[in-house]
Amino acid sequence: MKTLNVVAAVICEGDRILATQRGYGEHKDRWEFPGGKIEPGETAREALVREIREELKTEIVPGELITTVETDYPSFHLSMQCFFCTIKEGYPVLMEHEAAEWLSYDELESVDWLPADRIVVEEIKRIAALRSQ
Repeated sequence: MKTLNVVAAVICEGDRILATQRGYGEHKDRWEFPGGKIEPGETAREALVREIREELKTEIVPGELITTVETDYPSFHLSMQCFFCTIKEGYPVLMEHEAAEWLSYDELESVDWLPADRIVVEEIKRIAALRSQ
């Protein structure tokens, strides 16, 4: 089975996180954290900066690694490195996505996440609970 190595940005602004809705493909209308494939010769953080620049016309600073999700889809294995990120410059402009929402931690369950991103949501909530103790 083919493995896709991708990155995802959990872009934080205050106590809100950016969720994006896919506008194309098999998973159209499902929600995800923006990102994409790691190209040959790129580090995960370099790929993340490039992907967010392409998808959202925004410059970000990748921070802490949240988790690496390993999961199987019907036709491929997904290895997705997910990072907390902050905006360095610009404001998200949707180039590929159908919609975007800034969600509070309490609102993370309000959208229909892709399966891999749902795993990330659970990890974000676990981290948030630990930090609030």
